[in-house]
Amino acid sequence: MAIVYLNGEFLPVEQACVSVTDRGFIFGDGVYEVIPVYGGRLFRLEQHLDRLACSLAAIRLDNPLATEEWRQCLQELVARNGDGDQSLYLQITRGAAPRDHAFPKDVSPTVYAATSPLKPMAAEVAEQGVAAITLDDIRWQRCDIKAITLLANILMRQRAVEQGAAEALLVRDGLVNEGAASNLFMVKDGVLVTPPKGPLLLPGITRDLVLELAAAEGIAHREAAITPADLQAAEEVWLTSSTREILPVTHLDQRPVGNGRPGPLWRRMMRLYQDYKQGVRERGEAPAA
Repeated sequence: MAIVYLNGEFLPVEQACVSVTDRGFIFGDGVYEVIPVYGGRLFRLEQHLDRLACSLAAIRLDNPLATEEWRQCLQELVARNGDGDQSLYLQITRGAAPRDHAFPKDVSPTVYAATSPLKPMAAEVAEQGVAAITLDDIRWQRCDIKAITLLANILMRQRAVEQGAAEALLVRDGLVNEGAASNLFMVKDGVLVTPPKGPLLLPGITRDLVLELAAAEGIAHREAAITPADLQAAEEVWLTSSTREILPVTHLDQRPVGNGRPGPLWRRMMRLYQDYKQGVRERGEAPAA
C-alpha cells in the first residue's frame, strides 16, 4: 500500500483527504516539484528545493519547511515506499479557505507528497527516438513558475498525442522556448544549444545537469534563442525532464530530424547521464566535474 505525506503525517494514500475548499482545487493556487529517486537517493535535491523556493516566492507563499526538514521528510517518504527508483511528486497550495480571489488570512498551506515507481527508458525509444510537433504557445507570461495550473500544457500535450507525437514544442514570438512538459536542446553544426532561462520557460534541473556534463566533458555548447527554422535544420533535437531524462526527437512535424535516428551526441550524453546516476546510487550526489 502506497504511503503519502500530507500536512505533517505519513499515511496510506486511501486515507489522505484534502478539503474541497482548498485553493489548489478551486483556483489551482499552488506550485509543485517532481524529484527523481535513484537507489533510494533523492536526485539533485538541493536544486529541486531551490526551484521550489523560487516558485513559492513568486506566488507569495511562505516555504512551509526548512531545507533540512524537507530532506528528512522526503527521505522518509521514499524509505516508506521501498527505496529503489521512484518519482517523487511534491505539491504545496495556499490552503483551504472560503472562495475569494484575494489571498486568505491566517490559513495554513496544504503540503502533499507521494512517490510512484520510476521506469527506465523503453528500448524502442533509445533505438528509434520520439516524434514531436510545434504549436503556438498559449500559456501565460510566467512559465518559470512551476505552478499546478497546467491546463494549457495539458491541451497542447493532448494535441501532440492525437497526432502520434510524444511532445509539443511551444512557439512564441517566433522562438521555440520549451516543450509542454520538457526543456529543449538541439545540436547544430556540432554545437549543443538550449534556449536561455527567462520567464517564458521553466528552469529545468535536468537541463542544467546536461549543461554541467557538457562543460565537464568539453562538449561545445551554448545558450541561445532557437527558431522553428533552426529546429528543422538541426542535426539532433532532444527533450529533457526529471522523469523522462533525455529523449531524442527523431521526427518533428512529420519530418525526420537528421537521419531520423537518435544521434551520436545524444548517445554520448546519455552515457554520461547514466554514469552520473549510477554515481548517485552508489555514493550519493556528486559534482559533474
